[in-house]
Amino acid sequence: MTSTKTAQRLAAVLAVPALLLVSACGSDDGGSDNSGRSGGEATTVVSGEPGAKPEIEVDPDADYPEEPRVTVLTEGDGDEVAEGDYVRTDLVGMTAADQAEQINTWTDPTAPAPGSEDGEEAEEAEDGPRAQYVARLGEDGMMPSAILDGVIGQPVGSRVLVEGQVGTIIGPQVVQMGMEEEDGIVLVIDVVAASSTDPAGEVEGEQAEPAEGMPEVVFGDEGPEITVPEGEDPPAERQEQVLIEGDGPEITAGDGVIVQYAGVTWEDGEVFDSSWQRGEGTAFQIGVGAVVQGWDEALTGKNVGDRVLVAIPPNEGYGAAEGHELQDSTLVFVVDLLGVV
Repeated sequence: MTSTKTAQRLAAVLAVPALLLVSACGSDDGGSDNSGRSGGEATTVVSGEPGAKPEIEVDPDADYPEEPRVTVLTEGDGDEVAEGDYVRTDLVGMTAADQAEQINTWTDPTAPAPGSEDGEEAEEAEDGPRAQYVARLGEDGMMPSAILDGVIGQPVGSRVLVEGQVGTIIGPQVVQMGMEEEDGIVLVIDVVAASSTDPAGEVEGEQAEPAEGMPEVVFGDEGPEITVPEGEDPPAERQEQVLIEGDGPEITAGDGVIVQYAGVTWEDGEVFDSSWQRGEGTAFQIGVGAVVQGWDEALTGKNVGDRVLVAIPPNEGYGAAEGHELQDSTLVFVVDLLGVV
C-alpha cells in the first residue's frame, strides 16, 4: 500500500491509462513565436496566460515529431527548476486525432476518493484548491518523466508546450487501443511551484514523549519503530501529536508536501508501508483528496520540519474500500514533513 493516492485520482481522468506505464524518452527544444505556435510546422495554438486555463487548438492532420518537441510559450520570473527538484504543475493533455482531453487539472473533475469503493465519487470542494500534479523531475512516477522533462531549466511561472507521437510518449500498445503510433499528443504545462528538498532526509530536533495512550516511536537505521500500547483499544476518533516541532512554513490545502513516513496497523503493529525502508520520501498534494482523509486532516496546518504521529480510524482511512486489506484497520503513521512545493 502507498499512502498517497494521486495516481488513483489522476488515472480516473485519463482516457489513455497506458500513459502511466511507459518509460522516459528524450526531448528536443523548439522555437516559438508570439502567437504561441510551436517551432517548425504550426501544429498547435495555445492561448491564455500561465495561471489561467489554456485554450488549445490542435491540428489532427499535422505531422507530429517522433521525439517530444518542447516549446516555451511563456517564460516565468521565478527560480529555475533543475532535475531532481519537486514541482507542482497544472497540465492539460490532448490527443490530436480525436482532439480529446486526456487530463486537465483545470477542470478538477470528480474522481473516486481514496479509500472509496470503485465508482464512489468524491464531493468537489466548492471553494477549495484544485487537484494539481506533483512530481520529482527526472523520475518516472504516475506519468512518464518525458512529459515533465520539458520544464527542466525553466523558471517557475513558465508555460511549456510538449508535442509528440503517442507511440513514443505512451508506447506501442496504443495500436491495441485503436490508435496509430504516429498520432499526435499535446500537453501544456504550467510550472506553479518548485522545491529542491532532499527526499532522503528526516527532520531534526528533540522528540517529545508520546502522549498517554499513543504509540511509542523510536528511530533506528530504517526509520521509526512504532510500538502500539499493549492492551489498548484503538481510538474511535483520529488522534495526533507533534513529536518534533519545526519552524518551516505552515502547510495549507493545495500545497505539494514532501514527506518521509512509516505506517503500522494498530491491531498487530506490523509495518505495511515505509518510505524510510525504500530509501526515499514521496510527494503529494494535500487537502484535495489525493491521500486518505486522515492525512489531509492531520497534516494541513502543520509546519515543515514537524514530525507528526497520527492514529487514523477506518472511517478516515480505507473503511469505505470494500475488500481492501486495511479496510477495518486503524492506521498509525509517523510522518516527517520535509518540504513544501
